[in-house]
Amino acid sequence: MSQSVAPIPNSPNPAKLIFQNVSVNYLVAGTELLIGIFMLPFNVSHLGQSAYGLWILVASVTVYFSMLDLGYGVAQVRFAAKYRAQGDARALNEIASTMFFMFSGVGLVAFALAILISLNLDQFFPLSAEQFRTGQIVLIFISAYVALGFPFSVFGGIVNGFQRQYLNGIVAFGTAVAVAVVNVIVLLSGYGLAGLVAATTGVRILSYLVYALNAYRVFPALRIRPQFFKRARLREVTGFSVFILIIDIANKLNYSTDAIVVGAFLGTSAVAIWAVAQRLIEIVQRITDQLNAVLFPVVVDSSTVQRVDRLQKILVQGTRLSLGMVVPLATVLGLTARPLVLVWVGPQFAESVNVIYILSVVVALRVGNATSAVILKGSDLHRFLAFSNLGMALGNLVLSVLLVRVYGLIGVAVGTLIPMVVIAMFVVFPKACRRVGLSVWTVVRASVWPAIWPAIVMGTFVVLTRGRIQGSWLLLILQSLVAALIYAGLFLLFALKRNERDWYFNKIKEIFRRDSVTSSPTELGMLS
Repeated sequence: MSQSVAPIPNSPNPAKLIFQNVSVNYLVAGTELLIGIFMLPFNVSHLGQSAYGLWILVASVTVYFSMLDLGYGVAQVRFAAKYRAQGDARALNEIASTMFFMFSGVGLVAFALAILISLNLDQFFPLSAEQFRTGQIVLIFISAYVALGFPFSVFGGIVNGFQRQYLNGIVAFGTAVAVAVVNVIVLLSGYGLAGLVAATTGVRILSYLVYALNAYRVFPALRIRPQFFKRARLREVTGFSVFILIIDIANKLNYSTDAIVVGAFLGTSAVAIWAVAQRLIEIVQRITDQLNAVLFPVVVDSSTVQRVDRLQKILVQGTRLSLGMVVPLATVLGLTARPLVLVWVGPQFAESVNVIYILSVVVALRVGNATSAVILKGSDLHRFLAFSNLGMALGNLVLSVLLVRVYGLIGVAVGTLIPMVVIAMFVVFPKACRRVGLSVWTVVRASVWPAIWPAIVMGTFVVLTRGRIQGSWLLLILQSLVAALIYAGLFLLFALKRNERDWYFNKIKEIFRRDSVTSSPTELGMLS
């Protein structure tokens, strides 16, 4: 029996979509950061340090379940964007149905593992009888949420593939606020850890239904049906996801093993010093890398319809804007590292200052090169990117182990920096330039240099004034704001050419201009 299907709508103004997606990403990131800052002391005071520690400990077990994703999460976004661009509703439904039922199996495996671990929780950690029972309840509830997240991620993938990440972001924002409110109510009502986790997990599970509604909103023809499960589609997606898995493993090796190397060779006190630097670098990366998080489906769309001109603009503008966000922040962090550390955590962590100097360069390269990585990942060069990242990760591990013996924390930081410089500047970036048909020099001149030279002037100001801000949060913040204004003024007024500045202003006008979504003239035919 045949069923008529509505056409897939065209995307509205691309600049408006990117603006909406990035803006909501920042809203969510900022909200989660603020909630985390205020809820931590509240939860510790009401639960007690022991119960709060039990919560964190048990929740950390479920983090490893994310590895069961096997790269399919990013892959489904890629194929949703690809078949949306081709206007193929049947392929979209086959991909969505195949991933839904495959992920349902993964979720069952994850939940079964959680039950097995819960039965033996006291074998893994030294727990009292009461902690053991509470830990079991907490683990089961959190694992149920994680397990259900696998099949429901298909709906989020559809929304992201249609370049409507802001819809998922709105749900994430609402969920974060609702969870915080429920958290406060439950603890003020006198309930303990088990009741808290049950209530907050329930709110999070309900949010999955809203994610599903969003998917049907952007793609009304969405059908999740057993008859749409196709092994051929699973093979198709796996051919991409396996390389995303390699990239994920490489990223974990690259960004998560440094602390392990420090702990293995220098002890836990050194890990705490390293963690101070790492936390600051992670904040810089999260603040500045929101743009590239939304560019992936745009790149897939452009590559699918062979719009090389659009890929060129994405590489040039994405790299310029990424550097324009990360370079000033990394520069200020590096140049004010000493007064910042002293006022934040005290002189006992002064050794982290030299680490921050080096990792500031690492994060600038990482974010600045992120658009190139997205270009490769979204335009059929994911294999090249996967093995490049793996090579960088192995180089990081080997160099860190060799250098930590001689230079300590500085050796680990340098071991991270060297592979990043080599792979980012001489492998990934040139490959992305060739993919879009531009020379390296053209992109450097158009994207890199305009973002770099204003930071030199701004950095001079920071160096000349940093001696007067010792011991004061207020002066640190004021200096950073003035430095940001200097950078922004130089970047907008002098680093950009007039026609480029006019292009940005025109895009801003487009963003705030009301427009409508039109349907594709191509009908998608019938679904059997």
